[in-house]
Amino acid sequence: MLYFRNDYSEGAHPRILEALTATNLVKTAGYGQDPFCEKAAAAIRTLCAAPEAEVHFLVGGTQTNKTAIGAFLRPYEAVIAADSGHICTHETGAIEHDGHKIISLPSPDGKLTPAMVERAAAAHTTEHMVAPRLVYLSNTTELGTVYTKKELYALHQCCSRHSLLLYCDGARLGAAMTAEGGDTSFPDYASCCDAFTIGGTKNGLLFGEALVLVHPGLREGFRFSMKQQGAMLAKGRLLGVQFQALLEDGLYLALARHANDMAALLRKGLLALGFSLAVPSTSNMLFPLLSTRQAEALSAQCAFEIQDTIDQDHVCIRLVTSWATTPQEVQELLQVFSTL
Repeated sequence: MLYFRNDYSEGAHPRILEALTATNLVKTAGYGQDPFCEKAAAAIRTLCAAPEAEVHFLVGGTQTNKTAIGAFLRPYEAVIAADSGHICTHETGAIEHDGHKIISLPSPDGKLTPAMVERAAAAHTTEHMVAPRLVYLSNTTELGTVYTKKELYALHQCCSRHSLLLYCDGARLGAAMTAEGGDTSFPDYASCCDAFTIGGTKNGLLFGEALVLVHPGLREGFRFSMKQQGAMLAKGRLLGVQFQALLEDGLYLALARHANDMAALLRKGLLALGFSLAVPSTSNMLFPLLSTRQAEALSAQCAFEIQDTIDQDHVCIRLVTSWATTPQEVQELLQVFSTL
């Protein structure tokens, strides 16, 4: 069975496992207050050219988004997000569970624009409505599209005009930075965002997300929020060890680039076979359009997700490549597609 369901199906890159094994019997303090987390945090500050930033390590993406947004907002404040955003679709109402409304905006390509944010802000102006306070974006988006540096800075300027926080969910940040047409870098996120994450779970770690707090006002008391939300790992050093290894010698971007390269190879092959793609994704997620008959035949040989039902006879599926996907697996999948 070929596996193109997601980019976190495998365990971890060998260098991550080697680092964990090598440090296995080292005794440290708990809850992220260990030398490994300190060194990983210092490496992130250096990469981001943000010496004053505060860095926290959490286990997963939903946990990180819920903890961060819950800590950043007052009870009556709301989040602006694209309707396909992860917090809208795949987090079981985690943000709403903390009492914060999500103002979800339709977006065919999964991206927010300043004009969209402007309209949402203009529609919420009195105490009889929630007050927009934070703009949530993800790069890459859940549709595999990528914000450019120009788009990111435009959103930053828009948020500044309206006193809105800008938060980037970087679960696939590496894929965004190494995608075709992707021109952002770590310092861009530190310059534009009040807070952002660097995802490890979907880029070679066993688990782990790094949350970077740039805005000084978001730092005070954040560890209290982490503990209250169950987001403070006793064996926090396991996160620090992994991130320290992931950030050495450019491994983080190399793994993301490989996933994108495998997706590009798959994209080229699918188009050559005459298949259409629903979204112009340039990263490691592809969305082919299939007949229900084709999708059923494909499911016998490949694991994938159904993204959307188009009509009774057609679906849009999602194929995802990872740091561990091989060219041989891509060619085998294309061979299967050629028989559909």
